[in-house]
Amino acid sequence: MKKLLCPSIMNLDTENLKEEVLRLDKAGVDIFHLDLMDGDFVPNFGMSLAEMAVVRRHTNKLLDVHMMVKDPIRYIQLMADTGIDIIYIHPEADPQPALTLQRIKDLGKKAGVVINPGTSLESIRALYPLIDYLMLMTVNPGFCGQLFLPWLENKIEQAVKEREPWGFPIVIDGGVDKHIMSRLSAKGVEGYVLGRLILFDQEETDYTKLISWMRTI
Repeated sequence: MKKLLCPSIMNLDTENLKEEVLRLDKAGVDIFHLDLMDGDFVPNFGMSLAEMAVVRRHTNKLLDVHMMVKDPIRYIQLMADTGIDIIYIHPEADPQPALTLQRIKDLGKKAGVVINPGTSLESIRALYPLIDYLMLMTVNPGFCGQLFLPWLENKIEQAVKEREPWGFPIVIDGGVDKHIMSRLSAKGVEGYVLGRLILFDQEETDYTKLISWMRTI
């Protein structure tokens, strides 16, 4: 099972964004993970459209966007026009998530659902036929550098079982380190958003070596 390694670009110094994207691309990452926040659904602001455009110009790899915004359908066309390949919405923030997911697919993009730690799988089961990627937040969203919430592992195991008829990859976002990646990969999880605990702020600064090492975990 190949891992989907998705560096979180919000961790990067914006002054060196182009150079960092080129380094990560060369290192062999799979998906560049971008964050859009409105200061309302979460108490923070994420990347600007200009920063997203910089990432798009300097890689041909897939880009995803985690939209931590209320009423996300308002931004779908804008994200598509920016060159995003996978658009994640929070059903907690959307009065009609099925409509929004279908809109994403109609634009030729992959539709993703991301749910907060306190949101149950039961609440999104009806959306499974529309999902191309399922992301499970393993921290409360909005800020980098938080620690993985261990009580969510049962939920992750259940998600792996439930997705079998549909086949969508499961991605973990929040507090991923080498121990968590090893444990969850053995349970059938494919995707990992890479942050400070495993990719950035490490003694080893060679992204190629770090990504190659993660492939062996």
